[in-house]
Amino acid sequence: MILPTKHLSPERSLLAISAQLVSILDESKTVSRLWEEFSETRSRAANRAPVSYDWFVLSLNLLFILGTVEFRAGRVSRVEP
Repeated sequence: MILPTKHLSPERSLLAISAQLVSILDESKTVSRLWEEFSETRSRAANRAPVSYDWFVLSLNLLFILGTVEFRAGRVSRVEP
């Protein structure tokens, strides 16, 4: 689930989706705005299946657990090292 397996393609793994989220998180954003931008980016890319909101939230949770993002005042932002 986090990493690709023989039944889960690399672009559907939580790690790959999390990397895409970090790449579009250039400024502090609400969860709904981040979801909209992620969905648009994902739909424009060739050969990429759509991702459900559940997988999106799981990817955000993974980033939070890893200490990559933080949630403050209703906004998600990157944690700078």
